[in-house]
Amino acid sequence: QVQLVESGGGLVQAGGSLRLSCTASGGTFSTYAMTWFRQTPEKEREFVACISWNGGDTYYADSVKGRFTISRDNAKNRVDLQMNSLKPEDTAVYYCAADGAIIVANMRDADEYEYWGQGTQVTVSS
Repeated sequence: QVQLVESGGGLVQAGGSLRLSCTASGGTFSTYAMTWFRQTPEKEREFVACISWNGGDTYYADSVKGRFTISRDNAKNRVDLQMNSLKPEDTAVYYCAADGAIIVANMRDADEYEYWGQGTQVTVSS
């Protein structure tokens, strides 16, 4: 069983930056692809970024490409999401997710993930 805990959310002005972290315990973190999703009350959970088990491959939603960077440190069981040039439309609850069976074809589908954190709120003011 894998437990995921996000941190780093908060309130920031448009154009600012935040760094989210997700720390894992239990399971074998280094074997899981790790993904960030976000959700607002008006929308379904939305794919943000994914990183492969060894950090060698990263994938981003078009809406965050060039502004967000996902990274991981397997020695620390942690995955980060550096968010720059934030926009009000980035406001959401951000979740990290993990699963051992994620491939490129299914990484954007929230239903494919077995493990989820509790979420951290990011609010971007205009």
